[in-house]
Amino acid sequence: MRGFLIAIAVLVGLVVIAALMLSGTYNSIVSSEEGVKEAWAQVENVYQRRLDLVPNLVETVKGYAAHERQTLEEVVKARASVADMKVTPEMANDPDALAKFENAQKGLSSALSRLLVVVERYPDLKASQNFLALQSQLEGTENRIAVERRRFNEMARQFNTKIRVFPSNLIANFFGFHSKAYFQAEESAKTAPKVAF
Repeated sequence: MRGFLIAIAVLVGLVVIAALMLSGTYNSIVSSEEGVKEAWAQVENVYQRRLDLVPNLVETVKGYAAHERQTLEEVVKARASVADMKVTPEMANDPDALAKFENAQKGLSSALSRLLVVVERYPDLKASQNFLALQSQLEGTENRIAVERRRFNEMARQFNTKIRVFPSNLIANFFGFHSKAYFQAEESAKTAPKVAF
């Protein structure tokens, strides 16, 4: 009888240990996934900051460069396409949706770059305190975007690694966790720009 009770106690002990390990691994995966969601929210936050700055920048430039209408319209159009895009945390799970989002953001970045080239033609505008402040904010925002995208990729990598290693991959598969998409560099980034003087 005593041997039977010891066997039951050992069995109960093993079940309790297994349950604790299972819950610990599950909670760790959930915590990691929440980290990815938080990093994604920060990416959205800095993109929104840029989106909010663009109308102010366009209005400031418009006063000086009214005849550069096409460039200004391209910026407004690119901003509108980004603003119309439905951004959700689920985009991090869908590489195609993330690529579409990133393409819209690249369009806005490209339009803003062309706008800043136009600005070079207007010395009065470059000296304007309002424009300098906006340009500084925009440059800071672009840097923040790069930092937050890097952080998002780091969190996605940590999560993806966690759900692929044994034994947490068993738990991740059982509970339906899926890997997260990464921000990717565009193909043109692989070629160094040519600088000529």
